Amino acid sequence: MAEVALLAGLQASGKSTFYRQRLASTHAHVSKDNWPNARHREQRQRREIAAALIEGRDVAVDNTNPSRHERVPLIEMAHAHGAKAVGYWFPPDPAVSLARNAQREGRKRVPDVGLFSTLKRLTRPSFDEGFDALYTVRQDGRGGFTVTPWARETVRTASSRRG
Repeated sequence: MAEVALLAGLQASGKSTFYRQRLASTHAHVSKDNWPNARHREQRQRREIAAALIEGRDVAVDNTNPSRHERVPLIEMAHAHGAKAVGYWFPPDPAVSLARNAQREGRKRVPDVGLFSTLKRLTRPSFDEGFDALYTVRQDGRGGFTVTPWARETVRTASSRRG
């Protein structure tokens, strides 16, 4: 079964580095950053994802994917193609992202206001968005990452709360 890996986090939080280290050998890379001047980047992204899934390839969507609004259509697309939707959450650390971003050059550097704008919209993903699996990704301080799986959230019913 193919997989769509959605990376979610601030700019300069390590998402692209994580992709290169952990997913590049198995997943096609789809990022709006690959087409900075393209019109209709969202539509192009969907076409690229669909094309990879039709070929039976795994896909990594390497964007900020900050909210349910951006993530759910991609999750639905994955499921429509018979693929699993796997979320990788990069918890926000604005100070670290700002410092890493400041080291970027040229078009790769995001204006600080853009990072803060993303931070305002950034929400933690959840299973109720349709994810089949979720992971938290943190930098390990040695140039790598620790990846921690989430336990599936349980929905408590009124009867289970009583007793």
